[in-house]
Amino acid sequence: MPADYFFREYLPVGARRARGALELRRLLRAEKRRAAPIVVDGRKIVRTFWGRAWCENLERYSDFASRLPRGRSYARNGSVLDLQIVPGAARAYVAGYELYTVDVSIAPLPARRWRGVVCACGSEIGSVIGLLRGELPDDVLAVLTDGRRGLFPEPREIRMRCSCPDAAVMCKHVAATLYGVGVRLDQRPELFFTLRQVNQEDLVQGAATRDVLGVTTRRKNGAKRIASDELESIFRIEMLPEAEVVKPTRPRGR
Repeated sequence: MPADYFFREYLPVGARRARGALELRRLLRAEKRRAAPIVVDGRKIVRTFWGRAWCENLERYSDFASRLPRGRSYARNGSVLDLQIVPGAARAYVAGYELYTVDVSIAPLPARRWRGVVCACGSEIGSVIGLLRGELPDDVLAVLTDGRRGLFPEPREIRMRCSCPDAAVMCKHVAATLYGVGVRLDQRPELFFTLRQVNQEDLVQGAATRDVLGVTTRRKNGAKRIASDELESIFRIEMLPEAEVVKPTRPRGR
């Protein structure tokens, strides 16, 4: 941390944003794209199911709870000048005393956990539109937001890095970015599935079919059967390896 970190001249929020915006324009000119800022309308940061569920998931972890409030203020006052969501990551430019670069990496949703969610939802989700709007039965919402078996990442699945001199793993710029993700999900909920690297269409109309999920294997004659690891996942049973299954024997003819 620089020696003058605690002795810098105070800059009002507006001045920090203006200075950061100038620097950001220079950077994005090289990337040939426009900024995608986080804009919060009113006091509520998030309003829809996916935005709320994302933020509530973050706030329920004690590892994060003490670090989030200042980030919430940064997100609300427009300091997240640019946020991009790509498969498995969120990248942002956040205005502080300088313009800081934030990278948040999210581990892919484990395939077995995803299959469990799809199977648990069954045929309860009627359309992609209903899914993205969060217009779902309560039991489905409970499955999606379950802390251990649902879709939302745990702290161990999140990696954070910021270019600021703050030594904290989650500085206010990272926290602002995480809240910014929630705001973006309000506007474009399909990006949640981009972030978790799964296909939302698997959840629609009982798409837990064997072919969609890859839960079938093919015998040599082309017939289908359910793989034993999928039976274990769905029915909570432990299957014997095929080699250990005792096959019936025919009595010898007399």
